[in-house]
Amino acid sequence: MAMSCKDGKQILDNGKYVRYTPEQVEALERLYHECPKPSSIRRQQLIRECPILSNIEPKQIKVWFQNRRCREKQRKEASRLQAVNRKLTAMNKLLMEENDRLQKQVSHLVYENGYFRQHTQSTTLATKDTSCESVVTSGQHHLTPQHPPRDASPAGLLSIAEETLAEFLSKATGTAVEWVQMPGMKPGPDSIGIVAISHGCTGVAARACGLVGLEPTRVAEILKDRPSWFRDCRAVDVLNVLPTANGGTIELLYLQLYAPTTLAPARDFWLLRYTSVLDDGSLVVCERSLKNTQNGPAMPPVQHFVRAEMLPSGYLIRPCDGGGSIIHIVDHMDLEPWSVPEVLRPLYESSTVLAQKTTMAALRQLRQIAHEVSQSNATGWGRRPAALRVLSQRLSRGFNEALNGFTDEGWSMMGNDGMDDVTILVNSSPDKLMGLNLSFANEFPAVSNAVLCAKASMLLQNVPPAILLRFLREHRSEWADNNIDAYSAAAVKVGPCSLAGSRVGSFGGQVILPLAHTIEHDEFLEVIKLEGVGHSPEDAMMPREMFLLQLCSGMDENAVGSCAELIFAPIDASFADDAPLLPSGFRIIPLDSGKEASSPNRTLDLASALEIGPNGTKASSDFSANNGCTRSVMTIAFEFAFESHMQEHVASMARQYVRSIISSVQRVALALSPSHLSSHAGLRSPLGTPEAQTLARWISNSYRCYLGVELLKAGGEGGETLLKTLWHHSDAIMCCSLKAMPVFTFANQAGLDMLETTLVALQDISLEKIFDDHGRKTLFSEFPQIMQQGFTCLQGGICVSSMGRPVSYERAVAWKVLNEEENAHCICFMFVNWSFV
Repeated sequence: MAMSCKDGKQILDNGKYVRYTPEQVEALERLYHECPKPSSIRRQQLIRECPILSNIEPKQIKVWFQNRRCREKQRKEASRLQAVNRKLTAMNKLLMEENDRLQKQVSHLVYENGYFRQHTQSTTLATKDTSCESVVTSGQHHLTPQHPPRDASPAGLLSIAEETLAEFLSKATGTAVEWVQMPGMKPGPDSIGIVAISHGCTGVAARACGLVGLEPTRVAEILKDRPSWFRDCRAVDVLNVLPTANGGTIELLYLQLYAPTTLAPARDFWLLRYTSVLDDGSLVVCERSLKNTQNGPAMPPVQHFVRAEMLPSGYLIRPCDGGGSIIHIVDHMDLEPWSVPEVLRPLYESSTVLAQKTTMAALRQLRQIAHEVSQSNATGWGRRPAALRVLSQRLSRGFNEALNGFTDEGWSMMGNDGMDDVTILVNSSPDKLMGLNLSFANEFPAVSNAVLCAKASMLLQNVPPAILLRFLREHRSEWADNNIDAYSAAAVKVGPCSLAGSRVGSFGGQVILPLAHTIEHDEFLEVIKLEGVGHSPEDAMMPREMFLLQLCSGMDENAVGSCAELIFAPIDASFADDAPLLPSGFRIIPLDSGKEASSPNRTLDLASALEIGPNGTKASSDFSANNGCTRSVMTIAFEFAFESHMQEHVASMARQYVRSIISSVQRVALALSPSHLSSHAGLRSPLGTPEAQTLARWISNSYRCYLGVELLKAGGEGGETLLKTLWHHSDAIMCCSLKAMPVFTFANQAGLDMLETTLVALQDISLEKIFDDHGRKTLFSEFPQIMQQGFTCLQGGICVSSMGRPVSYERAVAWKVLNEEENAHCICFMFVNWSFV
């Protein structure tokens, strides 16, 4: 049937034109906005309800709706392509500027090389870097004196500010610092941006430039609010604000950063921040440490903090054609590595770590907020994105507070028990207890009047942080004590409760309920439900079900320099936005700047990493590819609310608990280390499922048997090769059980991405949950064919991820997977060319 896409008429197959009056079009448009795809019954009802449509056949109305949906789809696609085109244009401009800067850097290096060749016998003379003038600073000559006044008068501070601006711009878009590309970071329209780290300069420095869909003023507002996006930031105090004659502002700031581990002191900065607008309309926010100022305000040393230095750094924000901003970020610091133990100094001497923790964190925050602005307001569990971000910040901040234990927050140290491996801190301040003394529906008021924190740090050898963290997240039973978890949950909920330890409790398992994640999937916020809690009858007040709010980040093995964190806190089932939180958890920080050799398919073998036996499968070659030694430091901190008269008892329990966790982590780390895996037969898959390599072979053989073509284009017949090829297959491949209520038992990386879940949480997703009503009807009608014929092909449609996001796919194939005895083991699905709608 030939169709027209114009509002006023349609062309039917008999060549007759059907014209609609404006009133008819208005009535049809009203219904379209209510229901873009009405059923035949609804279309007939429309004809009955609207007399002006009585002369139109239902078939013609059906065609009108088809054309209307076609136009809507074309409009959305045109809008999307225009947005992509604007983004590519801006990215092209950014890359051209970067290319221009690199050419100037090459010219400068060639000049220096020739100069040194001519003067090898003479002393090196200071030369002016004329190439530092960039695409932004060209035409703007800042006449900064070589030795500006260093007093703290307005004129002196303005002189320092102008000098800071010039130095910052020469780093952001010039050649004042030799920048090299950040390992693992490639620029592109979908990347976070162009990220570089310094080579051979004082201190540590990182630089990034990218596109964000926010206006410059909004970008500056977000970046100035450092505690909202920089998790290591404890406080920023603005002590003075001075307006300048050019419309800018000078601010004097005192900045405090948390220490990332118990083995190092915290840092603080005494800063000048200068905000101004350049001649071309670009907005600049630049900062530097104030040193040796005369006759003006100064910040004396603060106890428990090491004064670090920030060299000229900041943000250059330029408006982008078509909306949004192009942003350049420079972070340049001297973190005083002499003040930490030698084993930790790589952490303070690595520009890569600075880039991950600070520079890229700023870009991620901007991209996340821009993404949320363009999306619907409600996300996971009906909460707004801003509310979920606040929960993440509260978890991270609470963990940092416990880890650092500052005295001005009410923390005091208890004496040890003869061993100093675990540090115990106690906090009885009202601010810390605010929100814990609540009354609940069971009418038992909370009487906990103190909080105890047990913390420790340990050095790990030869185990990637991402791998270890993933195991700790997915296999809580390997390290957690059920009774203490139950006590922690009850202590913030009810009053009279005895200390755990004498009872026998057991969990049936954990269910990971996704709540939110960042657009780069580098951080996850989730609710952990611990099921099947069993207690003795006298403990009726203890919760039968436990819930934890959990923040997980750093699970990408290829992210160089990023730390891995698993932070959680018990919550009530009501899960209010202002729920009291006592965070505990783990932080694993890599100490080696070199990239770790690792493989994404290790997740396949994490299900039972501690069960190593002679019958296990052979370890993947990727496991033993990294023969070098990698080091990382793990910091553990656990908080407990308690009654003051039980302080000694709780402290003893906390010490033993943390020591048992350290022992468990050491055992897990040994099992996951490449050297250990290469010396054993390998890892066994979960109980009740075939080994991963065997399952890959069954999937491949069954596909070839029923469809007559190869599924996996593997270079060899080995199980490892098949498994690796299956894991990295571009289409989403997943298996579900043959039960009355089929649930997923396995998925490759694309399948996990499509369902937005993990291998452990995958088993909590039933097959029918991912399809809509139409998809379920189609699937159930095709099930007999799958069991009889062995396979079926499904037309393209829409399914839903575990996060509730719609996913479109071009087509799907389902086939029966046979084991060695030719019996049906499971059903395998392959979703071709899937994408989020």
